[in-house]
Amino acid sequence: MPERPVCPRRSFIFTPGLRPEMFPKALASGADIVCVELEDGIAPKDKPIARTSAIKLFETPQADDGIERIVRINSLREAFGIADIQAVLATETPPPALMLPKVQTPDEVVTLDNLLTERGHDTRLHVIIETNAGLEAAYDIAHCSPRIDALFFGGVDMAAELRCRNEWEPLLYARSRVVHAAASAGLDAIDVPYLDLQDPDGMKHAAVLARDLGFSGKGAVHPRQIAPLNEVFTPSAEQIARARRIIAEFQTADTGLVVIDGKLIEKPVLREMHRIVAIADRIHGQGPTR
Repeated sequence: MPERPVCPRRSFIFTPGLRPEMFPKALASGADIVCVELEDGIAPKDKPIARTSAIKLFETPQADDGIERIVRINSLREAFGIADIQAVLATETPPPALMLPKVQTPDEVVTLDNLLTERGHDTRLHVIIETNAGLEAAYDIAHCSPRIDALFFGGVDMAAELRCRNEWEPLLYARSRVVHAAASAGLDAIDVPYLDLQDPDGMKHAAVLARDLGFSGKGAVHPRQIAPLNEVFTPSAEQIARARRIIAEFQTADTGLVVIDGKLIEKPVLREMHRIVAIADRIHGQGPTR
């Protein structure tokens, strides 16, 4: 199993599996993550052809351009999800990563991990926490597989399950649980897209709140949202310089801690420093940092 990659995950956008011709446009949108959609955005009657089209996209070698490519499959507790996995296991060119919706237990992820391992696929996993059961088990889910790179917060479904408004304050507890679970396992946490395209100020405010809570990025429902999201989740020049300095200090130190500007810095902060540098490298076109 490859080492968990450190990538910028400031923004993501979906592209429909039913329309593979839109995949290159999504890759050119500026988003750090492009997710081919097989779940909610695809009608049941169209899921077989969308699945076939999505799998076929990855028969062509993908550019090493720093953009993370993911396929969101259907729930593993549904027939459509099982068919999605069968298609992934059948191909010799699997997607680099899968997004798993409506995960409720670690067993779902572990079972998929075992199947991918048996098949010899290095496919990474991204898990959406969007149910009450998933929220309760978020910590255990975050720790259940070395394939997991990020937890995504699914606010729309979560609000429905919690019987609350899909707004910041009613969902603050749920968001905090997801951030806590992700941070405990060294994973990125990605916030739900902001749905109102006519309220760019509201979207930016929501992104700032998410960033300050500990999220690494946020979803977009339209390409015009991506640049503001990338701006919010891009570290400042001072933060980037400090991250490079901390990484350099640890590389030359013989211990698991260093002192920077009179402050004790311990090794667990290194992943966040590498994430900051990965974003900086992406901005300057140097590709992903691993």
